[in-house]
Amino acid sequence: MKALQRLIQGRVLLLTICAAGIGGTFQFGYNLSIINAPTLHIQEFTNQTWQARTGQPLPDHLVLLIWSLIVSLYPLGGLFGALLAGPLAIMLGRKKSLLVNNIFVVAAVILFGFSHRAGSFEMIMLGRLLMGVSAGVSMNIQPMYLGESAPKELRGAVAMSSAIFTALGIVMGQVVGLRELLGGPQAWPLLLASCLVPGVLQLASLPLLPESPRYLLIDRGDPEACLAALQRLRGTADLALELAELEEERTACQGLRARRPWELFQDGTLRRQVTSLVVLGSAMELCGNDSIYTYAFSVFREAGIPQEKVQYVVIGTGCCELLMAFVGCVVIEKVGRRVLLIGGYCLMTCWGSIFTVALCLQSSFHWMPYLAMSCIFAFILSFGIGPAGVTGILPTELFDQTARPAAYMVCGALMWTMLFLVGLGYPFIMKGLSYFLFVPFLGVCVCAAIYTSVFLPETKGKTFLEISEELHRLNFPRRSQGPTWRGPKVIQSTEL
Repeated sequence: MKALQRLIQGRVLLLTICAAGIGGTFQFGYNLSIINAPTLHIQEFTNQTWQARTGQPLPDHLVLLIWSLIVSLYPLGGLFGALLAGPLAIMLGRKKSLLVNNIFVVAAVILFGFSHRAGSFEMIMLGRLLMGVSAGVSMNIQPMYLGESAPKELRGAVAMSSAIFTALGIVMGQVVGLRELLGGPQAWPLLLASCLVPGVLQLASLPLLPESPRYLLIDRGDPEACLAALQRLRGTADLALELAELEEERTACQGLRARRPWELFQDGTLRRQVTSLVVLGSAMELCGNDSIYTYAFSVFREAGIPQEKVQYVVIGTGCCELLMAFVGCVVIEKVGRRVLLIGGYCLMTCWGSIFTVALCLQSSFHWMPYLAMSCIFAFILSFGIGPAGVTGILPTELFDQTARPAAYMVCGALMWTMLFLVGLGYPFIMKGLSYFLFVPFLGVCVCAAIYTSVFLPETKGKTFLEISEELHRLNFPRRSQGPTWRGPKVIQSTEL
């Protein structure tokens, strides 16, 4: 609670969080959820467009194929965006990269807005690809920007704000996509183009806020700009200790160039960090939570919820994740990262198991579909308080300034690839496993909980240098004697 009070007192930091989030992870959540509502309308538009061009209706399996491409091009664009984020963050800085990223949003909105009038479903496909690129860039750079701008005692809470804006975007997308608002048969181009609003809000607000102090000092070598940014972000707080920590980190990184993504896998000093990134980043996408959003209507129909009420139930799932993201933001600096991750995955395993049993018995007891629905809500609550927010903090805290952009590239590429594969394979899992569709996801949750409890160190309240030193000791446990760790090897250049 003290951390939250201090966050509110630092008004510039709070405004920075909001400005980065509204055009960052909010866009990701918003565009992930709004595509559910116009499914049938876009499929009908695709068929009508093809018939107008050729005089023949498009076969059902080809309509489904085009729709699958429209959905799947979003994570594919996210993969490209994740690979683009690292070079952008180094060349332009964190703040400018977020601003330039809105070029993709504007281009996508133009394509969405004129697709119906132009009679082109290809414009929808290209627009989804561009929105994916934008989401891939922002999901990597936003937590990097905020994590580097926050004081160490608030770093976890500030980084968790990315999960809050993701959940808020999901809820807003679900609400705007209601049939009574923009989910009708004539309004779907406007629904897809409504992602322009958060982009405009970010373009209007973020230029007024400071750049990451760490980027200004360590990457740009500009101590005056760093001090000015810190003074704006911290207000009247004493900055002597934080400046000393920044200078110490700058000394450790002086003369270094930014790491390339493949170099992370070749460096033995980063073995535990990279393994944690791969295991827990994959687990977040393979735990089954995103599948609930991608195929929310199908899951709830399988649970026995009447079709006319499904859209309102789906909004409840987004509200659950939003609520628990707020709770996680408040408690993360008190209980730590490990507790939230382990507890979240264990609870997801529990509720997923009950959900599977409820699906198997739903024909035997009339109340079983409602138990299944309750388990889905509980599953999302458990995801929201732990894995949803904490996983995004890992690249910021486990890697130093030179490796951080490359770590986010690896993490982003991995997560978007997993999202693409799950979105592609989930219909077949649902069809093949039927009532046991969550069993593979439960295995992932168990493995993630075990890995976190055994291998992931706690980073709560530690400086980046303290975390690096602890991870160095864990990577080389038998080297208790000899020279102490003094940071990475000194090499020249600061380019990726």
